[in-house]
Amino acid sequence: MPKGGRKGGHKGRARQYTSPEEIDAQLQAEKQKAREEEEEEEGGDGAAGDPKKEKKSLDSDESEDEDDDYQQKRKGVEGLIDIENPNRVAQTTKKVTQLDLDGPKELSRREREEIEKQKAKERYMKMHLAGKTEQAKADLARLAIIRKQREEAARKKEEERKAKDDATLSGKRMQSLSLNK
Repeated sequence: MPKGGRKGGHKGRARQYTSPEEIDAQLQAEKQKAREEEEEEEGGDGAAGDPKKEKKSLDSDESEDEDDDYQQKRKGVEGLIDIENPNRVAQTTKKVTQLDLDGPKELSRREREEIEKQKAKERYMKMHLAGKTEQAKADLARLAIIRKQREEAARKKEEERKAKDDATLSGKRMQSLSLNK
């Protein structure tokens, strides 16, 4: 197996070359097509001498437009091979004047989902701030418990401080009484 994991070349297979006559014939056919297209553009309706063009003029105008579009869009090898694919959709180019910029723009699925997600998040935050969600109710209950605990702790500290002050005051009175004796 060759390097890089690629499949090997076909060394034993005979190579096929295009003969110079075939190349010349292809080039001449392409030049002739180009000349015919130029003549059609320049000549317009004055193409009465060509039987193929007379036949086309008898057909409907719509089929003529479709044939022209189809001929113009074929590139490379497509010009040599007739493709009969019913699923193939011909691409149409739009002019700037044909574009509808004012109309509502269709969003992709991802964009739509992202917008819905943002709206849902905003709705949830409004409900949360109003205290209507389960999480908000739990948070408010927890905060109430913490407030009570802090108030009780502050009350106990205040009582202990008062008791300590009373003890120090009574201790000083005792000392002053004992000194006076």
